[in-house]
Amino acid sequence: MTVVRPFRAVRYDPARVDLSQVIVPPYDVIAPDERDAYYERDPHNAIRFELTRDIADEATTDYSDIARTLEAWLAEGVLVRDEAPALYAMRQRFRAPSGERLARTGFFASLGLADYSERVVLPHERTLAGPKADRLKLLRAARANLSSVFLLYEDRTQLLAADLERAFDAEKGERLGEARDDAGVEYELAAVRGEAGQRIAAFLADRQVVIADGHHRYETALAYRDEMRAQAGHTAPLPSDFTLAYFANAYAPGSLLLPIHRVIREGPAPDDARWAERLPGWRMQRVPIPDEGAIPELLDRHLAPLSGRAAFAADDASGTLRIFVRDAPLGGELVVRILESEVIAPVFGLDPAAIRAGAVDFPKSAARAAQAVRTGDGRVALYLNPLAPDDVFRVTGAGEVMPQKSTFFYPKVPSGLVFRTHAEPDA
Repeated sequence: MTVVRPFRAVRYDPARVDLSQVIVPPYDVIAPDERDAYYERDPHNAIRFELTRDIADEATTDYSDIARTLEAWLAEGVLVRDEAPALYAMRQRFRAPSGERLARTGFFASLGLADYSERVVLPHERTLAGPKADRLKLLRAARANLSSVFLLYEDRTQLLAADLERAFDAEKGERLGEARDDAGVEYELAAVRGEAGQRIAAFLADRQVVIADGHHRYETALAYRDEMRAQAGHTAPLPSDFTLAYFANAYAPGSLLLPIHRVIREGPAPDDARWAERLPGWRMQRVPIPDEGAIPELLDRHLAPLSGRAAFAADDASGTLRIFVRDAPLGGELVVRILESEVIAPVFGLDPAAIRAGAVDFPKSAARAAQAVRTGDGRVALYLNPLAPDDVFRVTGAGEVMPQKSTFFYPKVPSGLVFRTHAEPDA
């Protein structure tokens, strides 16, 4: 079902650049005020393939400078094209929010594009027209996939792990480079060829994959594929029938699905009486907060054990963490849906329209949520347990999408380790 092919990557020559200085986070997590720093970091930084230096220029740019830059760096040897096609294993070593050191190993490949209706590549969220129009301008100009879609596959018994790890073997592996980003995540890149690559492709051929990050990029690639087919007047295989994708096993130890918390921005913080009145059927436990830094540990101790039930913690900076739980099993429900309909609406009077309008913020760490209510940027922080991979595959397998800001897939996949151009076929 999922078509995975090796490709001849275009890569930075590690002899010409320091990979740590040229990789960048995904374009949609780079803040406007961070762009200039990446541009200044290195004259060959991959930010030049992703974003204009000034956000105000996005509306008028045609991104033609990207195609010229790509050609120039190839001519100069800053970028090189591999002689033979391969899959490209990427190992990320990082520290989890819990402090534990973890590693995730996945791979880059050329992915055959399939419409969502084919039920091969499954989305987990909805997209917006604006970002897709911008990415389509870039793709038309560059005729290259300069950042990847991030896909999850299901491999509960770690069948692919050995082939991927073998790529980094000191004697038999084909290591291609290493880097470290600003968050301390360490990267290693290696080629996967021959029978190992064939086994990986055969494994994925029988499975669906879920988009973790990159919905706008994927849908843009579909639109571009259709444009190129129309121009060619046929549907014979074209380079635009594929896109660059990174694949990770959702069930590997280093694949983290972290929660995205909620911060109610305005209105009075509820007292115990209001919580009890508006949440019948929920039990509440009060836990003292000795200091802000203790909150992650308190969540691990009191909220994490409630995974599998409807549960959340509320923090209004009063020095008390309120833990709420319903005893009934979750079944097929998602806590993020319950929180919106049964907590945020009745307790705070906020409907979905108010949430979309900005009445609720969505911090990606408990520390940021806690800070928001202590600096006046929010009134109440609502902390959640993470969803499980089973939740993601169950919802997307049923043809549904996840609620807004349901989960944060970590670590992110950087841009700059491999590129895929449409100048010639993958093989």
